Amino acid sequence: MEFTPDRVAAERDWVRERSARIVPLINAVRDDLGEIFEADVAHVTEPAYRDSVDEVFADGDLAVNVAAMVAILRELDVADDYPGFVVDEILGRELAATIAGTQPLRTLGEATFHYADLRVHGGPDENAGVDDLDAALAAGFQERLPGWPWTERKSPFAVE
Repeated sequence: MEFTPDRVAAERDWVRERSARIVPLINAVRDDLGEIFEADVAHVTEPAYRDSVDEVFADGDLAVNVAAMVAILRELDVADDYPGFVVDEILGRELAATIAGTQPLRTLGEATFHYADLRVHGGPDENAGVDDLDAALAAGFQERLPGWPWTERKSPFAVE
């Protein structure tokens, strides 16, 4: 598998065009987790998602790594799926964390990946890795995008 700037741009376009599937998943996860944690979490719009995708892919070093994980998950398939369960989970978790950003969002992205993954099931014509890819995109971008009350305030632990 070779990556060029054109390939990275093509993967970016694929991730952007997935907004109609990913944004509702982000919002469902935010609704569920908001209820669990008793927080009013803002929904994400498709334009905000696409802008965030553009932001991720504008950082070339980040972009090539995200593009590679996206490409692998898009192509990953294992006969009878179960034997490949671990590798698509590892790649999905890492993709979610990479998109989410630095700590603590990185760890929250990983944790949220597993929650989102429970909500996504691939279609009969999709490779095994695609549902994990969708869960990873939803988890990573839902952490990256604003809307959680605790991310909108100054941390009480900041030392000045």
